[in-house]
Amino acid sequence: MTPAPPTPSFDADFSGDLVADLDFALSLADGADAVSMARFDAPDLRVSTKPDSSHVTEADLATERALRARIEADRPRDGIFGEEYGTTGATERQWIIDPIDGTANYLRGIPMWATLIALAIDGVPRVGVVSQPALGRRWWGATGLGAWTRTPDGRERRLHVSSVDDVAASSVSFQSIGQWRDAGREAELENLTRAVWRDRGYGDAWPFMLLAEGRLELVAEFGVKEYDIAAHVPIIREAGGRVTSFDGADDLAARSVLATNGVLHDSFLELLHRP
Repeated sequence: MTPAPPTPSFDADFSGDLVADLDFALSLADGADAVSMARFDAPDLRVSTKPDSSHVTEADLATERALRARIEADRPRDGIFGEEYGTTGATERQWIIDPIDGTANYLRGIPMWATLIALAIDGVPRVGVVSQPALGRRWWGATGLGAWTRTPDGRERRLHVSSVDDVAASSVSFQSIGQWRDAGREAELENLTRAVWRDRGYGDAWPFMLLAEGRLELVAEFGVKEYDIAAHVPIIREAGGRVTSFDGADDLAARSVLATNGVLHDSFLELLHRP
């Protein structure tokens, strides 16, 4: 009997050595950046529509193919779960990739998009890389190895979430009003925006990295898939933050995500589920 795949979660306990895996993930991001940037803002970029009515560009497909080819060649025993080409191989060690997170921005020539690369071991994201080449930014982290960023001038620094401990002094990102409306959470969004100091819909991968940098205290999204958030989890957790589903569950497949600076996580959960 074939064993069931591990249940994806946010659990952080792990004692393995991830140095080689993180180095490999960073090299994957280098290759992905070269492919995606070659077609960014191209006047003849080919764009099509998927069955769910979302857009996909030739760059999404080419970037994922390049990532898959490298993983299959260098890590043939590992599985892959990608947005564009689905799941192949084993699930005990699985690379979870979103070739271009923010395709709508990419196809309009807006530089707010990123390639997301994660390694999940037994269903838990342990390595994460977020690369935003159009802005010259990259963030990465792995369980036990900390969370880091590199700025356009080549400097690297370790990431730490903020120490803000008062909801009224917090700055938050909520993705979009339409997303919360579609999830039936408009009242909760209204409560949130009334309670915090500042609210903005920064969108896609960037606000999660702003959280890890200590510039925001909460990011929440609905309708997300594993490849939308897996890369963020190790980075945020290693920066000292906390990641759960919107309902507080330890579940990567819950189709919602609530990421905070940790100290305010329970307070935000209480606020967002207040009758």
